[in-house]
Amino acid sequence: MNIQLNNALSEQVGVFRDRRHAGVILAEMLENFRNSDALLLAIPSGGVPVAAEMAEQLGLELDIMPVSKILFPWTTESGFGAVAFDGTTWVNQEMVAYYNMDKQSVDTAINNATKKVHRRLALFRGERPFPQTENRTVILVDDGIAGGYTIRTGIEALRKAGSKKMAIAVPTASARSLYEIARLVDVVYCANIRSGPHFAVADAYENWSDVDEAEAISMFTKNINKPSAIK
Repeated sequence: MNIQLNNALSEQVGVFRDRRHAGVILAEMLENFRNSDALLLAIPSGGVPVAAEMAEQLGLELDIMPVSKILFPWTTESGFGAVAFDGTTWVNQEMVAYYNMDKQSVDTAINNATKKVHRRLALFRGERPFPQTENRTVILVDDGIAGGYTIRTGIEALRKAGSKKMAIAVPTASARSLYEIARLVDVVYCANIRSGPHFAVADAYENWSDVDEAEAISMFTKNINKPSAIK
């Protein structure tokens, strides 16, 4: 496993002002990718401001990869799997069994996540095709990793799309989930890794709120309309 950490920020809370500040910190860690043909793929909506700042700082191309958690019926936060842009679906069957969820409940939750992904595909991508990733490094960006379901499913979808060189860049992550994810890619960059039984992505940020979808679309559109840094 190749895991790049910022030891000065690890095991702490409140280390980032906001997601844009987290993007600045990550850009410093990924300096070796500056002005390269690496592709930043942001998971909306929270990953967009992080990746947009990284693209600005490093002169990299930015694009979007919708992946959505499959949520438990009784919450809008916790999930038991994820659905990616191409229909790739990953379900934690142990959690399904633990909560004694019936097939109809699971299928409904998967269907809701799938609808969300399709809606975001239309909003962010429109008619633009998904970028070719086979012969370039893809850097998958989100605002944090808790359970890791979203990132895991995104990785699987990218493998199906032919991606061979893959990195993960996240401001903060649960140590347990990060080490599991690191086995699936070439390198992981994480500025704020935290161990212990309780983990919340929001704890790494001084200012935390859900990213408005319209705001994320505006950030993304503004960035992709800039001249490409690819030589």
